[in-house]
Amino acid sequence: MDPDFSLAENEAPDLSKYPVNEAETAFFGPEKAIEVGCHIVSLDDVLDIAVHHNRQYRNEKESLYLEALSLTLSRHRYTPIFSGGGAVDYRETRTTEEIATGIDELVTERQTDISGQVGGGLLLKAGGRIAMDFTTDFFRYLAGDGRLPTSSALVGTLSQPLLRGAGYKVAMENLTQAERNLLYSLRSFTRFRQEFTVDVVAEYYRVLQNRDRVRNAWQAYQNFQANVKRETARYEEGLARKADLAELQESELTNEQAWINAFRSYRENLDRFKITLGLANDTPIMLDDSELEKLAIDETHLNLSVEEATEVALASRLDLQTVNDQVEDAERKIDVIANGLLPDMDLVVSGEIPNREGAKSPSLDFDRYTWSAGLAVDLPLDRKSERNAYRAALIQYERARRDQENSEDQIRLDIQNGWRNLEQAKRDYEISRVRVDLSRSRVREQELLSEIGEGDAFDRVRAQDALTGSQNQLTSALINHTTIRLNFWRDLGLLYITSNGKWTLEYTQNDETN
Repeated sequence: MDPDFSLAENEAPDLSKYPVNEAETAFFGPEKAIEVGCHIVSLDDVLDIAVHHNRQYRNEKESLYLEALSLTLSRHRYTPIFSGGGAVDYRETRTTEEIATGIDELVTERQTDISGQVGGGLLLKAGGRIAMDFTTDFFRYLAGDGRLPTSSALVGTLSQPLLRGAGYKVAMENLTQAERNLLYSLRSFTRFRQEFTVDVVAEYYRVLQNRDRVRNAWQAYQNFQANVKRETARYEEGLARKADLAELQESELTNEQAWINAFRSYRENLDRFKITLGLANDTPIMLDDSELEKLAIDETHLNLSVEEATEVALASRLDLQTVNDQVEDAERKIDVIANGLLPDMDLVVSGEIPNREGAKSPSLDFDRYTWSAGLAVDLPLDRKSERNAYRAALIQYERARRDQENSEDQIRLDIQNGWRNLEQAKRDYEISRVRVDLSRSRVREQELLSEIGEGDAFDRVRAQDALTGSQNQLTSALINHTTIRLNFWRDLGLLYITSNGKWTLEYTQNDETN
């Protein structure tokens, strides 16, 4: 977890710290200057921007914080909770009263009362509750009679369940579950951060892949333009067939259209990626093209066998730990809900200390008191709701166990599939690299044949198309291997994310240390 976890709103990223592109991009054709003045952001820069500005990331942080708030309230209920209040009452009464002369006279009586109350309560971990209340009339005044005696009392009550609702496990269930829910949310957020980093990295490379497709499509388009010019000159001299020229002209148009589509797709994906980063669509940034050159086939996973990798995943995956704990939750709730089938039998002890007789100010008389103790019993004549809840708890426990088994099987499957996908991605890259070499040889051969007046236009078209396709496939295979490898580490539970979104491979670090 990030030690500086905060919900504070982040300011817009300062782009001035990133280098500015000053070179035109030739393979953008007429719009070659579109990236001049854009800030170049590396993969590390993008991850840092994403974790501070992505909207979904902020939502996940807020959800975690809300879960923590819920826990603070659950804990607060088991601390002394005080309350207090007061009231001011003024009354005026006008009546007739017969005086000594036998004549009735109007008499006005005025009375002022000021009272207050202070109380406190405490939930006990064994299920009981202690309540204390102190009430008093702070000031009583009757016009003509002056101050009157006050009325005060200190009352305390202890209520302790003896059967239903008694015991630490039952009484603390809500707090226990709230604490575990926060733990589950922490694990879920940690898992989200892993998935988020992998997704951002994959999208970053996909945008660069689209840019590489523009480059390859432009090169193919330029090659066909050169071939059409050369074939047109040969046709005018009577050295080439019109059908061959038409074939090349049609392929030139097809490749021009492919380049236009690739350029549009690149710009669209770049704008969409800006939204992922939490930036406006018109933010002048471009991705660092050199990041593609840094990619290489990493075989770190081969330090583990697939069996060892499965064992590591079963021990390290936080989501599986949560599933295991939820089985414990379901088992614990069986006992808690079974307690609800018992009779209600509560021990109730109460006491009261009154005010001193005749006192005109609050003054408790501890020599006088009243106390009582008793049992309150409610026989379980109707427990239909509780019985249904108990049976539902048994079913929920069985479901939790099945979910646990399913999660373990799914993790085993994820590791096996990830392992096979890594091996396949590695082989795809090796094949794609050979195909690029072969396609380049074919294109070169067709160029040489064309220079000496031999060869076929259809063969030239196929050779150039094969080269463009193999170049795109090579980039795709390298990126696929990188993203599959990150997903494999994530599924192992060994992908650790730093506060700025970068990842570290814990297994590699331990392996180097040991």
